[in-house]
Amino acid sequence: MSNSKKQLRDVVIKFAGDSGDGIQLTGNQFAETTALFGNDIATFPDFPAEIRAPIGTVPGVSGFQLHFGDAHIFTPGDAYDVLVALNAAALKTNIKFLKPNGIIIANVSGFDNKNLRLANIEEADNPLENDSLNDFQVHKIDITKLTKLAVADYNLGNKESERCKNMFVLGLVYWLYHRSLDKTTQFIEQHFRKDPSVASANIAALKAGYNFGETTETFTYQYEIDKAETQPGFYRSINGNQAMAMGFLAASINAELPLFLGTYPITPASDILHELSKHKGYGVFSFQAEDEIAGVCAAIGAAYGGSIGITTSSGPGIALKTEAIGLATMLELPLVICNIQRGGPSTGLPTKTEQADLMQALYGRNGECPLVVIAPSTHSDCYEMAYNAIKISLEHTVPVMILSDGFIANGAEPWNIKTIEHLPAIKSNFIAKSDGLNNYQPYLRNPNLSRNIAVPGTKNFEHRIGGLEKENITGNISYEPENHELMVKLRAEKVERVAEVLPLQKFEHGSEESDLLIIGWGSTFGSISAAVNELNSEGYAVAQIHLKYINPLPLNLGDLVKTFNKVMVAELNNGQLIRLIRDKYLKDAIGINKIQGQPFMVKEIKEAILKQLNHA
Repeated sequence: MSNSKKQLRDVVIKFAGDSGDGIQLTGNQFAETTALFGNDIATFPDFPAEIRAPIGTVPGVSGFQLHFGDAHIFTPGDAYDVLVALNAAALKTNIKFLKPNGIIIANVSGFDNKNLRLANIEEADNPLENDSLNDFQVHKIDITKLTKLAVADYNLGNKESERCKNMFVLGLVYWLYHRSLDKTTQFIEQHFRKDPSVASANIAALKAGYNFGETTETFTYQYEIDKAETQPGFYRSINGNQAMAMGFLAASINAELPLFLGTYPITPASDILHELSKHKGYGVFSFQAEDEIAGVCAAIGAAYGGSIGITTSSGPGIALKTEAIGLATMLELPLVICNIQRGGPSTGLPTKTEQADLMQALYGRNGECPLVVIAPSTHSDCYEMAYNAIKISLEHTVPVMILSDGFIANGAEPWNIKTIEHLPAIKSNFIAKSDGLNNYQPYLRNPNLSRNIAVPGTKNFEHRIGGLEKENITGNISYEPENHELMVKLRAEKVERVAEVLPLQKFEHGSEESDLLIIGWGSTFGSISAAVNELNSEGYAVAQIHLKYINPLPLNLGDLVKTFNKVMVAELNNGQLIRLIRDKYLKDAIGINKIQGQPFMVKEIKEAILKQLNHA
């Protein structure tokens, strides 16, 4: 059976079902295959907030959104072209984001009376049987039944057979968008290599879905999207946590220092531990501590001992680590703290994204306790920013906090792989042998105010350590008021001097001549960039600045900001960076804020900017 081909520029797909339906695996496999094909892509995994949310309910819906096309993709998309709904709750949760005339692939078995009841839908209001979906192209397929038929020869139980339905769906969507099954077939064979019957069943379901699209007249078209134009190089699909782990590993290799991760598992930071624990052959020591405080204290001990010390967490865990971070600041040790932000406060929204820990990063410790704060802007950017965090920390003997978030951590994009030879050199301030030096003064400072750190056991380099205030130069314990004030100001000045080695701030779009400036940081980069790009193409003059270095800020940022009459700051919180901009530059900026556990839509940014541009 032949189907008509239709050419598209880009597509947004949302896979949705119960948290046990293998939605994340399905989405990841489609994303990796599509990236391998050569499309640019952005993904947004959306997990249930509860570990075991009730099956079939709205809180239990798991989703994976991806946007791919033949040109640069900034975001996972505002609205879907295709919604794959494996049950009624998945449709109910996502239907409001489907474009008019969008495609719905609905699993009929997921809309029986039981599933309707679990989704709080009356039997008489079954959306597959009334007129509520008339504005869409609805394809009602009994995916569960067809999957069981496809795997009937492999002697699986009813539950195990039904679990293969995500592969049927994947095969069907592969056919719909003209994708190869090879990558996923290889994955299944490797993943289930210890259980060949399960592997064979999943491959059979995958092929059955593909063949269903090929041999039936369910779909009018088969769609094609050309490869995107990209810079030459080797690419792989990577998410933020993977990229961050790779950046840390690259820094360890270039600095010729062992890497120590002291951490405690917490969503959405745990995958950094999972990734780094795979690389013991490169001298990585990963320590899963009994709690957050033990994790950071072990990392501080590693830093004192001449290693690269890293600790990872999210907002609640950072709160527990604050006293120890203050200790690292007092000792002026190199320590990298990763805060993969999530919705708060308290337990908050563990699987949802937010940027609400900026004030915590800047001020959330007792006493005058400044540290460097940086923020990657995309998934792949985590690689270089993690590397830079270690470089800054080692060369300036100062703690550095990286602010990522759930969207960056879990989402993925193609990454043009950079080898360590293309990264800047790293020089630490560790002293492991005397080299003829005598009379070691632990707080005698280098030109950038960093101090030389004697590795324990180095002969004639004995000195005091601890959290009590130190005397300048000698490092002896001091209660002198004037010395305390001097040391507080020296530690603050040391952080400020990091700005001298940071790149000057550049415009992502526009210039000083634009009518309005919008500033963002972290994961808002894609949404803001897409909005500004569209507005400029429509004839508006909008400039964009995106901050990666927040404390200290780039040296020229103030001069750039002061040239604009209209300044906006977009962030996924109730207004935190905007306070810093107002404080530092006395600029009455206007906030664009969202606190829903979801990233900005492009249209939200556009509407807010247009409101200001058209405001007399």
